[in-house]
Amino acid sequence: MDHREFDVVVLGAGAVGENVADRARAAGLEVAIVEHELVGGECSYWACVPSKVLLRSSTVLRAARRVPGAAEAASGELDVAAVLARRDEWVSDWDDRNGVAWVESIGVELVRGHGRLDGERRVVVTRPDDTEVALVARHAVAVCTGSTPNVPDIPGLAEARPWTSREATSARSAPRSLAVIGGGVVAAEMASAYAGFGTEVTVLARTTMLGSMEPFAGEAVVAGLRAAGATVRLGVSPERVDRGDDGRVVIALPGGGTVDADEVLVATGRRPRTTGIGLETVGLEAGAWIDVDDTLAVTKLADAAADGAAPWLYAVGDVNHRALFTHQGKYQARAAGDVIGARALGRAVDDARFGIHAATADRVAVPSIVFGDPEVATVGLTAAAAEEAGIAVRLAEVPFSSVSGAGILADGYEGRARLVIDADRGVVVGATFVGPDTAELVHAATIAIVGEVPVDRLWHAVPGFPTLSEIWLRLLESLGRPEADG
Repeated sequence: MDHREFDVVVLGAGAVGENVADRARAAGLEVAIVEHELVGGECSYWACVPSKVLLRSSTVLRAARRVPGAAEAASGELDVAAVLARRDEWVSDWDDRNGVAWVESIGVELVRGHGRLDGERRVVVTRPDDTEVALVARHAVAVCTGSTPNVPDIPGLAEARPWTSREATSARSAPRSLAVIGGGVVAAEMASAYAGFGTEVTVLARTTMLGSMEPFAGEAVVAGLRAAGATVRLGVSPERVDRGDDGRVVIALPGGGTVDADEVLVATGRRPRTTGIGLETVGLEAGAWIDVDDTLAVTKLADAAADGAAPWLYAVGDVNHRALFTHQGKYQARAAGDVIGARALGRAVDDARFGIHAATADRVAVPSIVFGDPEVATVGLTAAAAEEAGIAVRLAEVPFSSVSGAGILADGYEGRARLVIDADRGVVVGATFVGPDTAELVHAATIAIVGEVPVDRLWHAVPGFPTLSEIWLRLLESLGRPEADG
């Protein structure tokens, strides 16, 4: 077996692994990155990018139909073939040559094949030709293998060859009918996309839609899906799934009812992609989420290290289960790459430039956006979560119909905004915006939460007129002027 040495070996060349490699390389370290699929990973080819492209065309069409003048011009039907062709362009027809070129341009070596840990600081890669090479890391190995869709243990489901998010975002045509099992972000977005294509969509949610968000967000998404022609059934758990000889899927429901569809999409969460990567060779559990500290070092190994020994194994992105979003994974990756570089060069890492800001960035200030019609943009705590955490909650909640920008954007604009405020500290700890084109509002709320900006100071952040951002003024007005509290 060939043996090669690098300062850092990164397992996984998705967005997270790329960023770890980039930051470690910027510190002057010699870096190898291992990938058995496409450089760019899940987000680029099967998740964030293609899903948003699939959603965009029908969203724009519906938006045009809400504005007189444009509505008369937007009288045709959606060109589904053109939407899918645009998706193909955005995923480069599932060709990663541009990603490979970028990796090479920053001086990182790409090793194609399946990588697995083989003891401390050692990764064995099985290449596509079945030969093996051992990569030995002088300083660190970073596990950035991400997560994969979870297929629940429903009788017959696995045998029915269900779609997961991968199949939904890479489909070559739209089925006539689609059943969606799940009530989370993927379920909401893919149901919206395919309803926009004219597919007969039925959503089966075990409880509610978007159950981890404010209740009014899920209610608005359900209303939006129904308005788009989808059927949404809440409080329903399939009892069995079968695919018949004709290729159609039959889903048996409690009480004897069934749902028939051409395809069934499973959108019931994700599990870590940590099976078959050798975790057991370093004392970790295969198939489990990996616990890390705020420098992204694996907690179990860091705690067991000899006094003064630098951690060598890091787990970054979805695999550590802190925040399963590409933007948060890339944030972690930048921190991890900087930490690895600093430790390799003998520098302290307790400086504010390194590591995760544990109090905010990937714990209580995680932005999440559900694209569709309407959009849902959230960050921080819901009212219920804040109360559960013992926070003295004060709410500010107003409809978007209270701002001119919303009415100009679309006739009959419907949506709501809520701020969750820590009444004792006078700062925002959560925000939710629901309505067309609200995604861009969430970053202002993220800044307010991370920066712990006093609500009284927010009065002096003046929103432009007429914009959706004027909702901030309406929210503050609902709380009363600062001097009224004195």
